[in-house]
Amino acid sequence: MKVTVKYFASIREALGPQESIEAPEGSTVGSLRALLQSRSGAHAEALAPGRALRAALDQTLCDESAPLRDGAEVAFFPPVTGG
Repeated sequence: MKVTVKYFASIREALGPQESIEAPEGSTVGSLRALLQSRSGAHAEALAPGRALRAALDQTLCDESAPLRDGAEVAFFPPVTGG
């Protein structure tokens, strides 16, 4: 299934604004993150397992267990704090 991935803030600076990827059926946001980490060293660093990131699926915040569907949009961004 085809998924659009968008990146924001520091992740966008490292990887660009967005990309499309083919994900296996039954994928979740977490398995997509792992698949993306294998694309390049920059992906591995920006999306590293220990790095605090938030995710949104079709513009709704979600956790990594959220299931993907064909045509989904997933966004990754660092946590936001107030000031």
